[in-house]
Amino acid sequence: MLIPLLSLLGWLIARAPEPLLRALSGVLGETLWWFAPRRRQLMLSNLDHAFPERPLAWKVSLARRGSRRLIETGLLSLATPYLSERRIRRIARLSPALETWARGLAADPHPVVFATLHLALWESQTWFKLLSPVPLPEFGIIYRPLDNAAADVHVKRTRERFGLRLLSRKDGFAQALQILRARGCVGVLFDQNAGNQGNLTTLFGRVCSTTELPGLLTAKFGAEIRTFYPRRTRFWRVQFESEPVAQDGTSVGTTLALNRWLESALQDENLCASWLWAHNRWRHQDVPTHRFHLESRRNLLAADCQARDWAELPRKTRVWVRMPNWLGDVMIALPLLRALRAGRPDAEITLLAQPAFLPLLREWGGADRLIPLPPRGWGYFRAFWRRRREFPDLYVLFTQSARGDAEAWLTRAPQRFGIVRPGRARPLLTHAYRPQGDFDETAHHQLELWENFFRHFGLQGPIDRAPWPPPRPAAAGGPIGLIAGSENQPAKRWPVDYWRQLIAACPDERFVLFGTARDRGVTAAIAAGFSPERIEDLAGRTDLPAFAARLRGCRLLVANDTGGMHLANAVGVPLIGLFGPTNPVRTGPVYAAPHILLQAADAGPAGGGTLADLAPEKVIAAIRTLSPTPPPGD
Repeated sequence: MLIPLLSLLGWLIARAPEPLLRALSGVLGETLWWFAPRRRQLMLSNLDHAFPERPLAWKVSLARRGSRRLIETGLLSLATPYLSERRIRRIARLSPALETWARGLAADPHPVVFATLHLALWESQTWFKLLSPVPLPEFGIIYRPLDNAAADVHVKRTRERFGLRLLSRKDGFAQALQILRARGCVGVLFDQNAGNQGNLTTLFGRVCSTTELPGLLTAKFGAEIRTFYPRRTRFWRVQFESEPVAQDGTSVGTTLALNRWLESALQDENLCASWLWAHNRWRHQDVPTHRFHLESRRNLLAADCQARDWAELPRKTRVWVRMPNWLGDVMIALPLLRALRAGRPDAEITLLAQPAFLPLLREWGGADRLIPLPPRGWGYFRAFWRRRREFPDLYVLFTQSARGDAEAWLTRAPQRFGIVRPGRARPLLTHAYRPQGDFDETAHHQLELWENFFRHFGLQGPIDRAPWPPPRPAAAGGPIGLIAGSENQPAKRWPVDYWRQLIAACPDERFVLFGTARDRGVTAAIAAGFSPERIEDLAGRTDLPAFAARLRGCRLLVANDTGGMHLANAVGVPLIGLFGPTNPVRTGPVYAAPHILLQAADAGPAGGGTLADLAPEKVIAAIRTLSPTPPPGD
C-alpha cells in the first residue's frame, strides 16, 4: 500500500505547477519550523556551535530557509521517478568546470572517489551521467538501504534509471572495490555522524565522528578524491559542482582534509542554507556510557590538531554542571570535575552555583564559565528558560530535587544526567544512574556514589584527590584555626566550654575563629576573656576566597563537620574533624592532605553520637599528633 501511495503522490507532484510547489514548500517549511520545537532547537544549536560569532537573527533566518529547502528536497525526491529527461535537463546542469573535468576523465579514465554532501536536492546527484556531455565510466554511489524492503526496491529501481548504480552499505562494498579497480567512480557520503564506528575528528572545532570510507578507498586505489554536490540556484534548479581536495594520499589525511574543505564551503551562505542542519551532525557520543569520555573506533584528534596547528582541542562541547547547594558538597564534587576535564578535553565546562561560591570556584580554576543561580522569586525559572539560547549539550546535576531538574529542562539541554534513588522518579532527566540495590550509602562516601554515577556514563581514569594548587606554604609558625559553628545543624557543634578548655590548654598558641555571621554568638562566647593577641574572631568577616587564604596560613584546623572543614582539606590544611551525629564514612574529607577524624564516645562507625561526649583531652592529643610543631608549654 505504501508504494502505490508514494507513486501517486510523486506523479501528482511531478505534474504540479512549480509556483504551487514553491508555495507549498514555504508553507510546510514554516510549519516544520514552528511546530517541531526539538528540531528547531537542534538546528539553532548546530548553527550556534558552528558560527558562534553570528547574531541569533542570522541563525534563525538561515534555519528557516533550511526548513523550506528540506521540504523542497522531499518534494523533488518524490517526483524524481516521474520527471522526463527533458524536464530534468531544465532543472539541473553541470558547471563548466565539471563538464571540462568529465571530458578529461572520458579521455583518461582513472579511479575517482566522489565525496558527496548532505545538501538540499541531494538525490538529483543520480542524474550526473544523464547530464554529462560525454559517456562516463561506471559510477556507483554507496547508500544506506531503507528499512522497508519494498520501499528500498522502489528507490533503487527509480534512482538507477540513468546509469548510476546504488551500492548498499550492507553488501555493496565489494562492488565498489570492483568499480574502482576498473577505473570507475564511486560516490560516498562523507558524514560527521558515523557513531562509534567512525573516527574522532573535528568540524568547526567541535569533536565529531567522521566516516573514513572515502579516505580508505582513496588510499587503497590511489584514486583521485573530489567533492561532488548540487548547488541550488533557485526553486528546483541546481548546478552540479565538483572540486579536487588537497590531501596527502593517506586515509587519515583525506578524512581530515574533507572536513576542512566542508568548513570552508559552508562559509558560502547559499550552501550553508542548503546543508542539513536539522540532523545532529555532532552526535558522536550519544551512547550514554561514552558521554564523559571521548571514544570511537579510531581517534584522529591528535593528527587533526597537528594539521590545524592547534596546541590543544578547542573546548566546543558545552557541558553544564549544576553544583550542590552546600559548600562541603561543592568541595567533594570538584575532584570529579577534574576527571571530567581529563576525559573530555573538548568540553567547555560551565558551573551553575550559588553566587557566594563563584569567587571560590573562580580561584579553583577548573571551569571555563561560571553562572550564578538567580535570586528566588517569580523570575527564577524564567532565567533558565532564557538560557536555552546558549545551547548546552549536556547538563549534569549533582542536585536531586525537582527544582534542579526543572532548571535543566528549561535550558533545553538535549541530555540531562542525574542520580535516581530507589523509589524516586525524575521524569525530566534523559539519562539516569540508578545505584545498585545493595549499595548502602551509609557505608560509602558521597564521592564514591558520585564517582559511580560518572563512571556509569563513561568516565575513565583515576580521581585526582590532590589539594588545590598553588601548594600551601609551610605554616609551622601559623595559628591554629577553629571552626566552632555549624550553620545548618546545631547538633554538629562541639560545646563552647570544650573549645575554651582547648584554648586554655595551649597558652602559648594563637588561634583564629572562623564562621559565618550567624556563628558570631558562638565565636564571641568562645573568645570571651581571652586576649585579642591570642584569639582573632573572623566570624562573618571574610568572603570565601579570603576564608580560603586565611585557612592556608593556619598550621592546622580543628573543625566541626562543616563546609569549612572540606574547604580546609581542599587547600591542604592539616585537619582535625569532629564528628557527632553525622557520618564520617559518608561525609569525611576527600583530599590527600593530613587529617584526623574524631568521634563522640557514643558514636558508631556511621555516626549518631553526641559531641558532648567527645572529651577536650582527646582533641588536644590529636593536635599534638598532627601539629608540625608541638604546642609550646607542653
